[in-house]
Amino acid sequence: MSDHIVSSYDKDLEDLRRSISEMGGIAEKMMNEAGHALVRRDTELAQAVIAADARLDVLQREIEERAVLLIARRQPLAIDLRETISAIRVSNDLERIGDLAKNVAKRVVAIASEIQSQKIVVGLQHMGDLVQEQLKDVLDAYASRDIKAAHDVWERDGAIDALYNSLFRELLTYMMEDPRNISFCTHLLFCAKNIERIGDHTTNIAETIHYLATGENLPTDRPKNDASNYTMVEPPAGA
Repeated sequence: MSDHIVSSYDKDLEDLRRSISEMGGIAEKMMNEAGHALVRRDTELAQAVIAADARLDVLQREIEERAVLLIARRQPLAIDLRETISAIRVSNDLERIGDLAKNVAKRVVAIASEIQSQKIVVGLQHMGDLVQEQLKDVLDAYASRDIKAAHDVWERDGAIDALYNSLFRELLTYMMEDPRNISFCTHLLFCAKNIERIGDHTTNIAETIHYLATGENLPTDRPKNDASNYTMVEPPAGA
């Protein structure tokens, strides 16, 4: 293989890595700010999160187009092909994470004028912090190709699901105890689901890291504990 082909292909891959890194930084910032906006009912910060999603969408399209062109022109094999395919997969997950963070921000705008006890948001804040940590860890694992760290993120998904189930029940209880909570808590339920889905996308990225490093896929049955579709909540005593 000529030096021209090797050096230009290396540059193509490096460009993909840089774009993924930029996407990761934007997605992390969006999620972090969406969480802060929710806790503070900060509509200005929420609007900034909503606006940031456009750049993430542009980057995702650019990465996909460059990766497809790279495959067509270079016809890569083995690790080079896996890295190119992985860039497409990770960019798609990061774009979805941005969409989900934007959805949380939109809910913040919707509930900004409602007066509710801050304790209702505490559980959601805790889950958001855990998922934010997962996102940071998986992006670090992708940058360093750390398969052990990726597996750790993959294994932690079950804990997020369990927390989501608990939060789901808690919010339903608030709604049944006082109908005035229904609107506010419904928005929080959507926020909680969006955050839980961000956790799912971090595990997708972890699976991609495993594929990139080994050429094999992780088991299809990831550790899932989301039982919210089957949750039944007993009405309060005397209701």
